[in-house]
This record gives sequence, structure tokens and C-alpha cells, in this order.
Amino acid sequence: MKKKIAVQDLQRGMYVSELVGRHWRETPFLFQGFEIQSDEQIEEIGRYCRHVYIDTEQGIDVSSRPRPTASTSPILIVPPEKKEPIIKFEKVIERFAPGHRRPPRYQDVTTLEEEIGHAREIVTETREAVYDIMTDVRLGRSINTTAAKKVVADMVDSVIRNPDALMCLNQLKDKDEYTALHSLRVCVLALAFGRHLDLTDEELNLLGIGALLHDIGKMKVPNDIINKPGKLTDEEFSLMKSHVPQGVGILEQTHGISSVSIDVARYHHERYAGGGYANGSKGDQIGLFGSIGGIVDCYDAITSDRSYHAGLSAHDALTKMYSWRGRDFQPLLVEQFIQCMGIYPIGSVVELNNGSIGVVVSINRTRRLRPKVAMVLNSDKTPFTPAKVIDLMHEGSEGAHRGLEIRKVLPPGEHGVIPTKYIPLGA
Repeated sequence: MKKKIAVQDLQRGMYVSELVGRHWRETPFLFQGFEIQSDEQIEEIGRYCRHVYIDTEQGIDVSSRPRPTASTSPILIVPPEKKEPIIKFEKVIERFAPGHRRPPRYQDVTTLEEEIGHAREIVTETREAVYDIMTDVRLGRSINTTAAKKVVADMVDSVIRNPDALMCLNQLKDKDEYTALHSLRVCVLALAFGRHLDLTDEELNLLGIGALLHDIGKMKVPNDIINKPGKLTDEEFSLMKSHVPQGVGILEQTHGISSVSIDVARYHHERYAGGGYANGSKGDQIGLFGSIGGIVDCYDAITSDRSYHAGLSAHDALTKMYSWRGRDFQPLLVEQFIQCMGIYPIGSVVELNNGSIGVVVSINRTRRLRPKVAMVLNSDKTPFTPAKVIDLMHEGSEGAHRGLEIRKVLPPGEHGVIPTKYIPLGA
């Protein structure tokens, strides 16, 4: 059990699990959590914060008699707890109603080429953090919220600068690492969508931490059920569905996770007209973060290869999700998700009007019919050499590429084109 106390009330034998208002990495302490063994440690902690959380299961509890302090000790004033943020679903939806669209909050400040190096570092760090979190939950340890919030903050910064870099790297999928990489990809999708919806920086961070941890309850479900290639039995499906309340319970017991962030885990399998799980919520009961979670979780699931199905193309997935509006998803919200992803989502295999084949590596947020395309095959379907990325926004008057535009979207694998092979061309 965690308990917040003043540093001056620390005693030897107590286990300090968290510092209030200070990250561990900003201190000289080697471990994120340790038992107090000397007065010197207490003095050192006092140099960095006024309050800490102790874990009374790993160390002693507060004594019934207060620890004696010098009469000159300062009086510590405990600041009021920060109120939970209120994010109104209807206010966000209102921004995109006909006649109410306003200029977007964010503009790209870097290009794909400038941002993708940062994005690669963030993906590597986030992947490691997700595996650490999954291991901790499996072993019954508490989640390292500091590490989780850091990687989410880094992703938020990158998405605000230019979401295409992380969205581009989201195409790099491995079905053998589905659970971990799904959490990472859902986080990226949620942040890109949240940016499109004009959420503030604080709201994006709250959404991101919920998206990153939305499936944490699966660590309590047997792997043979999660990865079963065939249809689940009723009993197995009940166990699978239990990952929602299991995850919510874990997050509610984790210090530093906002209730609005937990809504992503709580509602990501609920459906707009009802019929989802685990509580049968519907309509506005699902809320904004729950609705976003449901949309991006579904999109990544149906576009990913699993042991029991092949992933759909981005274009086909968005077409299906549009047909599910009003039943599975809030209609205006899923329409805005499609707008966010673009008419030709990143990773789409496309045929141009001269018969050449390319892969979309970056969307155009002002002219959605003219994304950046990695040229793969010439019109005679021979490899395009030298390989290059063309920007259809600027190809209308440039030599050999004059008047190029996309004719149609092709299925993944058409003409032997594997989109992920060409993602680095956007770097």
C-alpha cells in the first residue's frame, strides 16, 4: 500500500517508492525505490523534494508517534491535490460540425526527413519501456509511470512537430511481437488523431499514457488464448474479455495515472450502439478518450497480420470502419479519423496515372490527393532506379513526372511490393 508522507517523517526501515514532484533521473539515487537505511539518505531526499510515497508492504509504516524533529524545522504546507482534468466529448465534436471548423491548432514544423531520425529513437525507447512494463505487470510489480510518461511525452513532441514520421514507422509490424508493438502503434495512432482533433499538449499526454497502457490487462490472460490461431471457445472468450477489467484494476492501483487516461482501457472494446464489452456502455457514455481508443485499437488490429488472419490494407480498413459508423463508432469521430489518416494513408501501395507503382510515405494535410510517394516500379513494372521519393504536390510541372497523380490503391503485396521495405526512403 502506498502512502504519501513528508520527508521529515521518514524513518529507517521505510521503503520509498516514489518522489513527489521530482523524477528519479533528476536525483543521484541509483534505484527507483529503496529502503531507508540511514539519516543521511533522508537528508539527501530532502534536498530534492518535500514529500514522498512509501510502500508499507515493502517497509515499515508511519509510527504512531511522530519522528522527533528540531524546533527550527520548517513548516511544510501540503499543496492541494491537482484536480482531474475534464475533457468534454461534445466540445471536441462541436469543433468539426458543419460550419464550425476552425483553423487547426498545430502546423507541421519539421519535414518527414527531418523528423524520422528522432522518431526512430523514440520508437526504440518506447518499445523497451513497453516490454519492461509488461514484465513488471506479469511479475506483480508496480508500473514505472515515470518511464511511461517520458516516452509518451517524447511521442507527443514528435507528433506535434510532424506526425508522419512516427506514423511511417508504425508500418513496421511483426506478428510475433503483436501485443507489445500493438500498444506502441495504438499510442501513435491515438496521438496523431488527438492532434488532428486539436487536443492540447496536456490532453495529448493524458491520451497517450492511456493508449500505451490500454491492453495491460492482457498480461493476466494466458498467452495460448491471446495467440490462439482458431476461434475461441465461450470460456476462452470470457477470459480474453477479462483483460479489460484486469487492466482497469491495475491502472487504478497505479499512482499517477489519471482517470481520463484509464478511460482508454475501460472503454476501448465498447461500441457506440452497444454490444461491446466489458460493461455494455454505449453512445456518449463511452466518452472521448474511450471512443478514440476504440477506433485506433480496431484500426491497428484489422490492419495487422495475426496467426488467425491477414491484415487488411489501410484503405480497405478505413472503408470498413466507415461502414461501421453509428453501430461501432461515433459517426463524426470515425469520419474525422479517416480525414486524419488521409485518403491515401501512409503505407498504401498505389498505382499512378502513368502506370508506375509507389508506396505512400507521407500525407498532405492541405491537399490530400497529393501525398509523398516512394517510387517502386516503373510503368513496365521493372524496379525504379535510382529509388527516390516524389512529392505529388510539386510534380505538376517537373520534367518526367509532370502531371503525375494517383489512379488507384492496390492491395498490399500487389506486384510483389512490400510497403515496409520502402519506409526508409522517407528518411
